[in-house]
Amino acid sequence: MCGIFGQWNFNNKPLNNEIFNAQRNTLLHRGPDNANSWFSKDGTIGLAQTRLSIIDLDARANQPLHNENNTIHGVVNGEIYNYKELRTELENKGHIFKSNSDSEVIIHGWEEWETNLPSKLNGMFAFTIFDETKKNLFAARDRFGIKPFYYHLTNNKFIFVSELKAIVEDSEFKKDIDWTSVCDYFTYRYVPSPKTIWHNVFKLPPAHSLQIDFNNKIIISEYWKLNCNNVQLSFSDTVEKAHELLNKSVKKHLLSDVEIGTFLSGGYDSTALVLMQHELNYKQKTFSIGFENWNKSEDKYAEIIAKQFNTEHHKEIIDESSLELLDNLAWNYDEPNGDISTIPTFKVSELASKNVKVVLSGEGADEIFGGYTWHHNLMNCKNLFNKENIYNYLHGNKLSGIKGYANAMAMGMFNKKKLKELLTPEYHNNIPDNSFWFYKQHFRKELSPLKAFQYIDIKTFMAELVLQKVDRASMANSLEARVPFLDLELVEFMFNLNENVYFKKGQQKAILQEILKPFVPKEIIERKKQGFTGPDKYYQNRAWYKSELLDSVLVKNGIINKQFIENSLNSSDYWRLWKIVIFEKWFKKWKKN
Repeated sequence: MCGIFGQWNFNNKPLNNEIFNAQRNTLLHRGPDNANSWFSKDGTIGLAQTRLSIIDLDARANQPLHNENNTIHGVVNGEIYNYKELRTELENKGHIFKSNSDSEVIIHGWEEWETNLPSKLNGMFAFTIFDETKKNLFAARDRFGIKPFYYHLTNNKFIFVSELKAIVEDSEFKKDIDWTSVCDYFTYRYVPSPKTIWHNVFKLPPAHSLQIDFNNKIIISEYWKLNCNNVQLSFSDTVEKAHELLNKSVKKHLLSDVEIGTFLSGGYDSTALVLMQHELNYKQKTFSIGFENWNKSEDKYAEIIAKQFNTEHHKEIIDESSLELLDNLAWNYDEPNGDISTIPTFKVSELASKNVKVVLSGEGADEIFGGYTWHHNLMNCKNLFNKENIYNYLHGNKLSGIKGYANAMAMGMFNKKKLKELLTPEYHNNIPDNSFWFYKQHFRKELSPLKAFQYIDIKTFMAELVLQKVDRASMANSLEARVPFLDLELVEFMFNLNENVYFKKGQQKAILQEILKPFVPKEIIERKKQGFTGPDKYYQNRAWYKSELLDSVLVKNGIINKQFIENSLNSSDYWRLWKIVIFEKWFKKWKKN
C-alpha cells in the first residue's frame, strides 16, 4: 500500500525536482517507510511513490520499479493477491525479477501482456507504467475502486495521483470548483466518477484503464464488467461454496510480511472474517470502537466474538468531542464525503495503526450478499419495482416507487427542487435536470430489479462512498485496509446466482448467517443489522449545527441561503444539515484561501 504520483510535461520543460518531491510528500501518510522519485533523462517525466512496506520489506522492493533493460518504469498502489502465480508464469517466459514484491509483476506483466495486464490481476490496485520505447503512459484501477486514482490534464501536462492534495499543491493549478459536482455531492453524499470537486480534475472509474501518449491523446477503456448468468443452486450448495470461497479469499488476503488485524463490530461481516481466520489458525488481533452512554454501541458484540475466537482485542470508547475531528478529516478526504461513519472509521483505523500495519475490513458484504433493506423491498414488491418502472424513472419519468431507493442512499435527499432552495440563484445553472443521472448511467435494463440495484450499489454507493471512506481513513493513519469480500472469484460467484438464493424467509444476508450459525452465539445471529455509525445525539445536535452554519463561510460568500439553514434547523432536518457541515469544512480547508 502506498501513495503514487507522477507528471508528464508535454512542452519539453523539465520538472522542478524540488517542487515535484514536495507534491509527492503530501502523500507521506500513505507510505511513511520510503519516499522515492524517478525522472526521465530529459527531465520531462517523473514518477514517485511513498511506500508502506507490507510484502518484501527489503529496500530492493522500493519503487519506482524498472524492467531488466530500464525502459519500462512504474509505480503501484495496492496488493496483487495472485502475484505468485503470475510471477511463476512470467519467470517461465524468461522474465527476471529483482525483488519478492507483489508489485513487480506489474512491470514484467506489461512487457508480456500490455493493455491486457489489468484483466490478469486479482487484487486492489492503482498503477501507472511509462514505456520509453512506445513513448506512452498506461494506468489502471482495480475492478471495484478499492484504490483511488486521480488525474489532471492540460495542454502542457498530465498529472496522476492517489489523492487530490498533490494536484492542489501544484503552483500552476487553479482551484476552480466544479459546481455541478457540488450539486452531485448534495444528492449522492459523494462526487461521482469521473468527476471530482475540482474543474478539469478527474477520477479514473473502477475497472478502467487509461492510455496517454506524447501528443496528449488520452484513451479511457473499461476492461471488465460484472455479469449475471442467473445460476440456479440449492441454498445448501450456495452456502457451502460461499464458505469455501470466502475462506480462500481471506487466506489470500493474509499474504503479508507484517502482522494483520481485523476491524470487528460483532456484525455478520466482521464476524465472518474472524471465523475464516480462526479456521486458518491465524493468530488474531481485533479492533473495535464504542460510543459513550449508548445502549446500541457495538463494542459489546465485538467483545463476545473476540472472546469466542480468543483474539487479542483492542477497543476505544469515543464521545461527542470526536466531532472536532471533522476539521482534520476535511484534509484527509480531499473532497466532501457525507458518510456519517467517517469519524468512527477514522478512530478505529487510528486504534489499529498503533498495533498493526494491515487490517481486514468487511466492506462489500452488504452489496454481494444482499444486506440492504431495499434489496428485500424489491423482492417483496416485484410488481411495483418492475424493470420498466425503474428504467423510466431513472430516465426522467416520475414513477414514485423508485424514490425510496434514492432517498435511502442520499440520507437527506437534495433533488432539483431542494438544490434550488439550498443554493443562491448564481449557482442554479449547475443543477442537473435529472438528479439521479449517475444511477441512470449504471442501470442495466437486462437485469432483474434486485440485480439491477445490486449492480448500482456496487458501482455507485460502494465504489464512490464506502471504499473511498475506508481508504482515506486508514491511509491517514498509515494503515492498509484489505477487503476480502471483494475478492474477484467470490463476487462473480455471488452475482451470477439467481436472486432467490440470496433470501431465506426474508432474512438479510441469509447465506452469511448460515455460514456463521454453527460457530457463533445466538445473540450474534439474532441481532438486528446496524450500520457503523454513532448515537443520534452525535448527528442531531441542533446547537452544534447552529453554531457551525448560521454564520458559515458558505453563507457569507453567498453560496448557500441562510434561510435554508434556518428552515432545516426548525424542522430538525439533520441529515441535510450534516451534508452542509461537511461541505463547509471542506470549503474552509481547501478553497477559502
